[in-house]
Amino acid sequence: MTATYNVILKGNNLTLQDGLLALSNVTLILTAEGPFLFDTGHYCQRRLLLRELGRHGVEPKNVKGVFLSHLHFDHCHNIDLFPSACVFVSAREWEYAKQPHPNDISIPWLIHEQLGNNKVEFLDGEGSISAGVRFFPAPGHTPGSFAIVLETKDKGRVVVAGDAIKYAKEIINRRNDIVYGSVEQGVATIELIVQIADRIVPGHFPELIKHEKGFTWEEVGELPLIIR
Repeated sequence: MTATYNVILKGNNLTLQDGLLALSNVTLILTAEGPFLFDTGHYCQRRLLLRELGRHGVEPKNVKGVFLSHLHFDHCHNIDLFPSACVFVSAREWEYAKQPHPNDISIPWLIHEQLGNNKVEFLDGEGSISAGVRFFPAPGHTPGSFAIVLETKDKGRVVVAGDAIKYAKEIINRRNDIVYGSVEQGVATIELIVQIADRIVPGHFPELIKHEKGFTWEEVGELPLIIR
């Protein structure tokens, strides 16, 4: 069995001098059991998320499950829009978010209480959530980060990586820029993903496509700004 997917919110890796504009990719995955989301994005993407779901014929109440790669705000805000969804998150990340790394200020307050409004399925090790959709640990950026592998008809094996690979630079350098787990784990995760993937959906970059000499991308990253 295979799955289909669309990156319905396009991420970026922009920064301010003292802050982030980095919005995450959000991926809609269509399976035999119904629609799933990989991450839910930043709060400022809320209207766009609802609009893009509607454009794909999906109502929030019909989202079967939400897979959270990790519990940073730019990936798990908007979870409240999907009260009927089962939330998949790693047991390790759940515990990490209770006492994060001293430099990790990206865990949103009351995230455990918010997730408690959903049915939560804790992940440990490898497994599957649907035919053609399997998950695996991807530690490094955070100790409990997870990623998924999609077996697709037309694009081969697609790894939706979250921040295990945030952007192309981390593949080129074979190293994470921002690490709250361990550098060694992050390197091992990147090596694994590069080895198994025909395509990669990073956390904050256009989709990466494997060619003979490595990965490249075809889409242009955009962040339209309106000043009023």
